[in-house]
Amino acid sequence: WYHDNLTRHAAEALLLSNGQDGSYLLRKSNEREDLYSLSVRGKDSVKHFHIENTGTSFKFGFNEFSSLKELVMHFANQPLIGSETGTLIVLKHPYPRQVEEPSIYESVRVHTAMQTGRTESHLVPNAPSLGTKEGYLIKQGKIVKNWKTRWFTLHRNELKYFKDQTATEPIRALDLTECSAVQFDYSQERVNCFCLVFPLRTYYLCAKTGIEADEWIKILRWKL
Repeated sequence: WYHDNLTRHAAEALLLSNGQDGSYLLRKSNEREDLYSLSVRGKDSVKHFHIENTGTSFKFGFNEFSSLKELVMHFANQPLIGSETGTLIVLKHPYPRQVEEPSIYESVRVHTAMQTGRTESHLVPNAPSLGTKEGYLIKQGKIVKNWKTRWFTLHRNELKYFKDQTATEPIRALDLTECSAVQFDYSQERVNCFCLVFPLRTYYLCAKTGIEADEWIKILRWKL
């Protein structure tokens, strides 16, 4: 759970898109060489706490620990208090360093809805995390095995599909925590197909190009 040179922005993106309440990681602070930052996810935000390396111990607020392991064990059993809101956060889920991030992680297309009279500065706090993706895919029907084009959006652990890009209500939202596998599928007559395996149903989807299908598979597997 120690991520050496991870930036603050990347830590927030990882914990918000893949973590859960109580997920945490430790990284070097961007501010000073003798500081570490403990990044912890609350319900819908990430808080960062400074830890000072004195050379002989680690200072966290008014507490002092002989090792980082001792510090984390202590706070795994006692809540951290968010200074601004007073929200209590407990360290529950260490976020492992050996997470296979997709090669397209940095180039994922991010779309933010534009509203009349709003400027770029309004959009920054609401911009989706890096681990998001959306686009048109062709989906096979459940009962009638015909193929229809649907608009798909991926955010955190939820894959939704809509009738088209302008629709506001999804036809269905799939919880990826219930998905056991994502892989290329060669059983269909169409090309560039892949499937998502759920307990009660396997979803068959096709992209326009092999590259696009590969992008979807990589980021979906990363979510799993």
